[in-house]
Amino acid sequence: MANEDIVLFKVDIPKHEVQRLKRKLQDTRLPPREIVPNAGTGYGPTYEWAANLLRVWRDEYDWYRFQYQMNTQPHYHTTVEDVKIHFVHARSSRPDAVPLIMVHGWPGSFYEFSQVWNPLANPSDESLPAFHVVVPSMPGFCFSDWPPKAGWTLQDTARIFDKLMKRLGYQQYMIQTGDWGHWVGREMGSKYTDSCKLIHFNFAPSPLPEGIEYTKREKEVQARVDDWLENHMGYAICMRTRPHTIGFGFNDNPMGILTWVGEKYNEAADPEKQKRPYWTDCILTTASLYYFTDCIMPSMLCYYENVRHENFASFAMEEHNRITVPFGYTSFYWDTEPSSKRAVERTGNLVYYKERNDGGHYAALEDPEGIIQDVRELAAQEWKHL
Repeated sequence: MANEDIVLFKVDIPKHEVQRLKRKLQDTRLPPREIVPNAGTGYGPTYEWAANLLRVWRDEYDWYRFQYQMNTQPHYHTTVEDVKIHFVHARSSRPDAVPLIMVHGWPGSFYEFSQVWNPLANPSDESLPAFHVVVPSMPGFCFSDWPPKAGWTLQDTARIFDKLMKRLGYQQYMIQTGDWGHWVGREMGSKYTDSCKLIHFNFAPSPLPEGIEYTKREKEVQARVDDWLENHMGYAICMRTRPHTIGFGFNDNPMGILTWVGEKYNEAADPEKQKRPYWTDCILTTASLYYFTDCIMPSMLCYYENVRHENFASFAMEEHNRITVPFGYTSFYWDTEPSSKRAVERTGNLVYYKERNDGGHYAALEDPEGIIQDVRELAAQEWKHL
């Protein structure tokens, strides 16, 4: 990987910044009570949820513990098309390892894959596939540059990520992704087919054929999708119309970031997973990263510059977005928009499909063992034939 344009980087937030965050949390004043008596979840997350997260962040959370975890694999910076890209590079010791890029979405970060990059790179069983795992921060997130111009799309991000993989010496590679990263993967699997050879999605919005009878799972999922589009889209409308307004208000406001980001971790994950202290750690680590790196505002550009949620499925069906390389999809029941096999296969060359009833939108954090298993199975099935 020797290249003078690739610079070693370490996550190392200055002590004075960590202390400043703690002071701001100590000085945070919540509203005196919930908005109306017995508000519950009808007006957003509950008052108790927000108050508890603030208490844990202020009194118990240890940033340095998670910073240490992030640095268990080396980080780098490199500049592609004048955009500095931050990435983790977990190289396998195995000569037969498959190059794999893993791409986050919003409100995610490279940290989403912290539970999977070590096991994927160095499986304990030599008979299992191994991977050279590359986890970049998308432009506008964490330690990567902000998008350099208005109109920067996820298709632009796909182009520079393809160049990133080639700069690392990977002329052919696999991608695993969800959320906004789905459109990066779809672009790679439809336009960069000489290099992107295999895809795994944990989010793949796709329309069912017309005139069919829905299965029980499809009915349950559709009801949740309808509720999501009707009652949970305020955040997206704000970000795709007034990102400066929210950005100025939240950039130096830890509680603003926490509720804006944390709400989605609260709504789009498996309810059982959310009961674990680990899930609180995931929310607070993500909010801390957004705060320390000033990325809450530029991260919103995904919404401002790209396809709207209600058009996701039809966009995937457009012929120029059809995936021609082999791809797999794992449908997590608690995702915001879980698809079924007969929907996803309409959008490309689907060769692997699995349904999982544990886990939701943040698959690599909620069910790392499941993602690891499915990526391995897909690679074992397809990579040798490419």
